Amino acid sequence: MSRSILLVIFLLSLFTYCTNPGEESQSVLQIDSNQTRIAFGSCAHSYDTLKIFEPINELKPDMFIWLGDIVYGDTHDMSVLREKYDIQKAKPEYQQLLSQSKVIGTWDDHDYGINDGGKYYSMKDESKEELLRFLDVPTSDPIRKREGAYSKYGVQVEDKLVKILLLDTRYFRDTLNADTVTLARYLPNPEGDMLGAAQWQWLEQELSDDSTDFFIIGSSIQLIAEEQGFEKWANFPAARNRFFDLLEKTGDTPALIISGDRHIAEMSMIELEDASYPVYDLTASGLTHTWGMSRDEPNKYRQGELIVSKNFGLLDIKFVNGLPVVEAKVINEVGETLLEQTIQY
Repeated sequence: MSRSILLVIFLLSLFTYCTNPGEESQSVLQIDSNQTRIAFGSCAHSYDTLKIFEPINELKPDMFIWLGDIVYGDTHDMSVLREKYDIQKAKPEYQQLLSQSKVIGTWDDHDYGINDGGKYYSMKDESKEELLRFLDVPTSDPIRKREGAYSKYGVQVEDKLVKILLLDTRYFRDTLNADTVTLARYLPNPEGDMLGAAQWQWLEQELSDDSTDFFIIGSSIQLIAEEQGFEKWANFPAARNRFFDLLEKTGDTPALIISGDRHIAEMSMIELEDASYPVYDLTASGLTHTWGMSRDEPNKYRQGELIVSKNFGLLDIKFVNGLPVVEAKVINEVGETLLEQTIQY
């Protein structure tokens, strides 16, 4: 075999990590240093400036993850949705991010197309195409061959693999139960599902991958917090319990959840009985708008303060003695750190 052919094979291997034969491939970002920096956020109006991307760009993340509400489409008209995506994408701060960082993402309700929407939204397949167009997802990507917008990516930090699993909490989600009695918006749907059969199967398969050293799981809505009255996994307690059971079942690899949606930021933590490590959920929202004013909202799992300023999340990940150490931060639009926690597994 010629040296030129060997070189081509080597270069391709830098960008593609293959699982077992017959399984889908996964894009892997190679990091030269001994740590990786991942920024993430959610909730951005297309008619607003993206000033908060200035400190994001200054921090030069290796990757940026959208966790939904990339735009506020709220429409059945795909030309309207596309126009809002195009406006967002053309902003200079975002173009700078695209020029220096890998950008991936999933959707939430407003970019999905309908407020608090689930599986009965009639334009979900057409909306998916607009999302993938905005994210520049290649036509060959496996996400285009299946229902839903869930996806996986890898970051190779020296000899360690960080796998990022972005969930779709919209396309397959059952109906919410409205609360007409209390101040909460929704009541639990005891048997309702969040992910759908195919996505659950995919998630279990990915979490069972023993070549992965650390999982980051992106959920557009909060997974651990259960006392707030808005959208959350706790509205579907069977699905939430199934998720936690899956973390306990699939091995000893640590997993960190990142979430958006709420127009606040906070860190939640739960200790599962049969899990080797505590599970954290870092919520970062929103990029262009938040509550703005503090109000009391209980969360028995909260670690630290509730943040109501515009914000994004930042994860600096390195490995010490084979285990991940995560410097997790919430940062505001002028680059100030509002919340900081070191997670040592």
